[in-house]
Amino acid sequence: MNTDLLPPDITVLERGWLSSNNVLLDDGHTPVLVDTGYCTHAEQTLALVGHALASRELTQVLNTHLHSDHCGGNGALQARYPGLTTAIPPGGSQAVATWDEAALGHARFGQSIVRFGFDRLLQPGTTEVLAGRPWQVHAAPGHDPDAVLLFQPDTRTLISGDALWENGFGVVFPELDGQSGFGEVAATLDLIESLAPAVVIPGHGAVFADVADALARARQRLDSFVQQPQRHLRHAAKVLVKYKLLEMGRAPLPDVQTWATGTPALADLHRLIDGSAPVFSDWVDDLLADLVRTGAARLEDGVVSNA
Repeated sequence: MNTDLLPPDITVLERGWLSSNNVLLDDGHTPVLVDTGYCTHAEQTLALVGHALASRELTQVLNTHLHSDHCGGNGALQARYPGLTTAIPPGGSQAVATWDEAALGHARFGQSIVRFGFDRLLQPGTTEVLAGRPWQVHAAPGHDPDAVLLFQPDTRTLISGDALWENGFGVVFPELDGQSGFGEVAATLDLIESLAPAVVIPGHGAVFADVADALARARQRLDSFVQQPQRHLRHAAKVLVKYKLLEMGRAPLPDVQTWATGTPALADLHRLIDGSAPVFSDWVDDLLADLVRTGAARLEDGVVSNA
């Protein structure tokens, strides 16, 4: 991580692809954490944040969106720091307030979550004073229809969530349900370009400063998905499998197949990708074979492992 790119009051805890990056904004008085990782990494999240803060209290948690890898540590942090407040984007607030698991959708994608609450909403179009600096809140639909990004205009620092990575962006989940998503990704990329950030803190991967090249790569990737929507659907299926492998570490192939069979989103994708696709278990084997071929997974003696 090139910390020279960031102001001294911003620390990024790069977590890999199972857990989102944690972004600690700390003026020495009112530390704020943006995104909290996956629930299975909660103890690590507590340790990392505790080490960074020493004996001080965390004052706020913000989530760029409510996917499990970005809000999974909320509950553990709320338990550790009883005085903190939690702000979430408005779109999922009713589902969180009533803990409507079907509406939240984590189980549909075969992912875990631990219940948490929230205190207020992170409203697009407003400015939040976080650790002594003003941060603009912008709607960033596409990957998730209710996502937001945070922009600090003085330092031109962007916290992009999964709207822009150095090499792409997150799966466009609305498109998996036949809803509009690609156009929203394009609009969000245009928004990021108009903000002209000097440095981007993505939801996954390293901080980067070559924003123009990242936007060009993202637009090229988006265009390929628009031209071949089936390619995006298969990409999404492989991402769901890869994500579970990150959580499992290693598992016998039958266990992976059992998880896949119990994951409704994979069954939906199997039907959408090709009506003449092979039987479901063979299709999952084919997804795994693709991951092995690209070096994203290993399969040895009937055991699948994360590469």
